[in-house]
Amino acid sequence: MAAVALQCCSLWRSVRFRSLVSSTVPRLNIHTTASPMMAATVEQFEQAKSRLSTLKNDPGNEVKLKIYALFKQATQGPCNTPKPGMLDFVNKVKWDAWKSLGSISQDKARQQYCDLVGSLVAAEGGSSAQVAAQPAGSEATYETLLVTTEDNITTIKLNRPTKKNAITTEMYNDIVAALEQAAKDDSVLTVFTGAGDFYCSGNDLSNFTKIPEGGVELMAKQAGDLLRNYVNAYIDFPKPLVAVVNGPAVGIAVTALGLFDLVYATEKATFHTPFSQLGQSPEACSSYTFPKIMGVAKASEMLLFNKKLTATQACELGLVTEVFPESSFQMEVWSRLKAYAKLPPNVNSLALSKQLIRSTEKDRLHAVNDAEVERLVERWTSDECFNAIMSFFQAKSKL
Repeated sequence: MAAVALQCCSLWRSVRFRSLVSSTVPRLNIHTTASPMMAATVEQFEQAKSRLSTLKNDPGNEVKLKIYALFKQATQGPCNTPKPGMLDFVNKVKWDAWKSLGSISQDKARQQYCDLVGSLVAAEGGSSAQVAAQPAGSEATYETLLVTTEDNITTIKLNRPTKKNAITTEMYNDIVAALEQAAKDDSVLTVFTGAGDFYCSGNDLSNFTKIPEGGVELMAKQAGDLLRNYVNAYIDFPKPLVAVVNGPAVGIAVTALGLFDLVYATEKATFHTPFSQLGQSPEACSSYTFPKIMGVAKASEMLLFNKKLTATQACELGLVTEVFPESSFQMEVWSRLKAYAKLPPNVNSLALSKQLIRSTEKDRLHAVNDAEVERLVERWTSDECFNAIMSFFQAKSKL
C-alpha cells in the first residue's frame, strides 16, 4: 500500500494543473492567427486538431492538460460535470483544468486552442498556419486523398469531408495507387484515416447510377473487377497497416478493417454494414475475417442483420484494437504510432514480421475475395438489389 501511495502522489505531482507553463516546460510564445475581434472558425479548429498529430515532441503534461481543457470548453462549453472523487487522480486533474477556464465562451476557447496548437507547431520550426505535412518524395497527387509521409509513417487520408468520405469509383483507383506508392516508399507504417467528422460512409451510391452503354451487366462486371483489385491491394500490402477511425464507418470502410493490423478508434466512432438493407452481400473478405475475429453469431448480427456497433462494442469483439477519448484521440494515437515507427533497427523488420504472420492466410483471403466478388456481381444485376438502392435514394430525397 505504501508503494501505491507513493505512485499516486508522484502521478498527482506530475500532472497537477498549475498554469500553462512551468519551469520544466519551455515558455511558449502564442501567435494570434485571427483578428482579436474574430473567433477561429470551425474549419480552423478542425485543422488545429489535425496539426496536433504533426508534433514531434511531447509538450508535457501541463500543456496537454491545457489543450484538453480548451477542447472540452470549445466543444461542450463550461464544465458542468460532477467532480471526480479524490482517488480518481487523473480524471480529477483533467476536471480541474477544464473547470479553471470558468465561463469563457466556446468561440474564445476555440481561438485559444488554435493559438496554442499553432504555437506548438511554430516552436518546432513549422509554420503556425501549417495544416499537414507535405509528402516526402511523393510524385503522385490525388484529388480526393491526402497522402503524406513523415516520421516513417505514410498517411492516406480520405478527403471528401462534405460527402462523409464516401468512396467514388475514381477514389477506389486512387487508393490502390496510394497503397502501391506506400508499399515502395521508405516508411515503416501506413495509416488510413478520414478528414472531418467521418472516417468513411462506404460506397458513394451514385456509383450505381452510372450505367455504361453495355448496360447493368457490364457495369457489374467492371465494378467487380475494381473491387477485386481494391481488396487485393490490402491483402498483398507488405507493411503494417493501421486504421485511425476518427468517426463513423460504414460498409466497405468497416469490412476492410479485418485486413488491417491495428485499428484505433475514437469513442464517437460507430461501425455499420447495412448489406441486407441495400440488397447486397459482404465484401473485403469480411465473410471470412469477421467470424474469425468475433465469432459466427456476432459476425452474423453485423453482416446479415445490419447491427451497428459502438466503438466500445467493436473493441470488445476484437474488430477494434483500442478506443480513445475524443478529446485526446489524435494526440494519443499519433504519439503511439510515431513510437512504433521507431521500433525496428531497420525499415524491413516490421514488414518481414507482418509477412510471417499473414503468409498462411493470403491464399485463403484471395479465394474469399474472388468468391465475394462473384456473389456481389450477381447481386448488382438482380432486381432486388436495384429496388433496394432505388428505395434508399427515394427515402433520402424525402429527408
